[in-house]
Amino acid sequence: MRPLKEKRFGIDIDGTVTCPASLVPFINEAFSLNITLQDITKYDLAEALNISPDKMRIWFDATEPDIYSSSPLAEGAAAILSKWQQQFHLLFISARRRHLLEITETWFQEKKITYDHLELIGSHNKIEAAKRNKVDIFFEDKHDNAVMLAEELRIPVILFNTPYNQDPIPENVIRVDDWYEADACVQQWIKTNEITPLPAYKKA
Repeated sequence: MRPLKEKRFGIDIDGTVTCPASLVPFINEAFSLNITLQDITKYDLAEALNISPDKMRIWFDATEPDIYSSSPLAEGAAAILSKWQQQFHLLFISARRRHLLEITETWFQEKKITYDHLELIGSHNKIEAAKRNKVDIFFEDKHDNAVMLAEELRIPVILFNTPYNQDPIPENVIRVDDWYEADACVQQWIKTNEITPLPAYKKA
């Protein structure tokens, strides 16, 4: 088991560090809709919103830079990540494509989020990147990513609750509603080397 200060945290960006509703205003404007995050019950936007995959892909490719440059932080992300930076190695591993690196770096600078490593892998399969970076725990919002990382790497994965990731999860994937709950899970893990779901009374 690694010493405390050598713990390596693998962290997704979109829907995890950024607010999962970041793209909703862009969707509403582009497709003349009036949805909220609660209406996005599948990770695949085309399927969730009954829009043709080709149309959705063309729109997303064109709009992606604007979404990423204007995304607000998720609740508690700034405070908790700042706290963790003093204690752990923070490695951001994102499915964003590599040509978006400069936009991503600028966003991190503007939000004053510091990191030890930033990698855009251009794919949702984060297994190899997580292995290569020797992460001890991962933070994610995509359900199948969370399950694969947990099962293949045998590490705990913190899954940030959203309407689009509600399928069943294995024991070492733990749901949280915000970064404060994620921090509570991390503190438990550091003390006991285990993570269990937060008691309901702590989430009330």
